[in-house]
Amino acid sequence: MADITHATDSAYRPEMDGPSHEATYRGFVTFVEIATGVVICWVLSLAVGGVREAWISAIVGVVLGGVAGAIGALAPGIGWRAPAVVAALLALMLAFY
Repeated sequence: MADITHATDSAYRPEMDGPSHEATYRGFVTFVEIATGVVICWVLSLAVGGVREAWISAIVGVVLGGVAGAIGALAPGIGWRAPAVVAALLALMLAFY
């Protein structure tokens, strides 16, 4: 990830670089996965409201998507799966409601 063989700064220490960059990268990727799931929930909620004219259900879907994103962020083992469950329920609602 980081090129540690061509350091220009004399105060550079490799032990400060690698693990912190890797942890930051993993955190960023996790955030993007969860945020993408939440945005998909919001889009499906708007589709339920617009196509089926069920705006109360759409509002509930937006709230559930946000709550699922928070749960996924606070429980690393769950991650993107929490918003994915809400998105699947909203897709079913859009298809069969």
